[in-house]
Amino acid sequence: MQAGNVFQFVPDMSSARGAGAAMIKLFDTVPEIEVDSPDEKTFSASSVEGQIRLDNIHFRYPTRPAVRVLRGLNLTIDHGTYVALVGASGCGKSTVIQLIERFYDPLVGQVLLDDQPINEYNVQEYRQQLALVSQEPTLYAGTIRFNILLGATKPVSDVTQEEIEEACRDANILDFIESLPDGFETEVGGKGSQLSGGQKQRIAIARALIRKPKVLLLDEATSALDSNSESVVQEALDKAAKGRTTIAIAHRLSTIQNADRIYFIKEGRVSEAGTHDELLALRGDYYEYVQLQILKT
Repeated sequence: MQAGNVFQFVPDMSSARGAGAAMIKLFDTVPEIEVDSPDEKTFSASSVEGQIRLDNIHFRYPTRPAVRVLRGLNLTIDHGTYVALVGASGCGKSTVIQLIERFYDPLVGQVLLDDQPINEYNVQEYRQQLALVSQEPTLYAGTIRFNILLGATKPVSDVTQEEIEEACRDANILDFIESLPDGFETEVGGKGSQLSGGQKQRIAIARALIRKPKVLLLDEATSALDSNSESVVQEALDKAAKGRTTIAIAHRLSTIQNADRIYFIKEGRVSEAGTHDELLALRGDYYEYVQLQILKT
C-alpha cells in the first residue's frame, strides 16, 4: 500500500526532473550579447549626438535560420531627424528596431552610433541612450509615479518632481494626471486596467522621456488606438520627437507624412527613400502603398 502511494507521485517527480534540467541548461547558457562585460567601451552621455547608421545588414532570426529577414539593408539616420520605416508586414521593420536596441547582432554588417559600432559599447550604457515605445504599452500594478520612474536611468531618489512633470508635459498627459484626485499616486491597476488605451500609451511615452534619450524608437505606437486617442497620442509623439533622433514604424501612413525622411523597406532592403511628396512623385512602391490606404494627399 505504501509503495502504491509513492508511485502516485511519479508523474510529478518526472515533471520536476524535467523542469530542473531545463533550469540548469538555462543557467549554463552563455549569452552571445554579454550585458555586464567589463571589456566593452563606456562613454559620456553628453558626447552622444544620436546618429544611427546600419551598414549592409544581413540577418536571420536564430529560431528561423532558413528565413532571410534583412538582405543588405543600408540606413543612415542623422541626429535630430524624424525618420519613418514603412513597408508590408514581415519586411523587417521591427527587426531594424531590435538590431538598434541590440537584442540581436547582425550576421553581416554593422550598426553604428555616431560612427562607432554599437557592439563595442557596454550594452547597459548604450541602451541608456535609447527609449522604446511599443505598440502595446506595459504598465505594472502600482501608481502612475511608479510606472513612469521605471524608465529612469538614475536612482529613483535622484529624480525630481519637476523632471517627472516635464516628461508628462511632453507626453501630453500632465493635465490628465493632475485632474485625478490622487494625482501621481493614482493606482493604474493590473496591466494598467484602470486607464484607457490612449492614457496608457501616453504614460509609456512619459516613461520613455524621463530618461532623456538621444534616440527615440517608436514601434507602431498608435496602431492599436481609435482615431480620437490616436490624434492625442500622435501630438504627444510629435512633442517627444523634437530635438532628438526619432525612428518610427507605422502602418498608418497618416502618422508619418511629415517625417524628415521615409524609408520604404521591401524584401529586407530599402527600395525607396525620400520625403512623403518625393516618394509619391516616384509612383513606385510607396505610392502603391498609399493608394491601398486611400490616404488623402
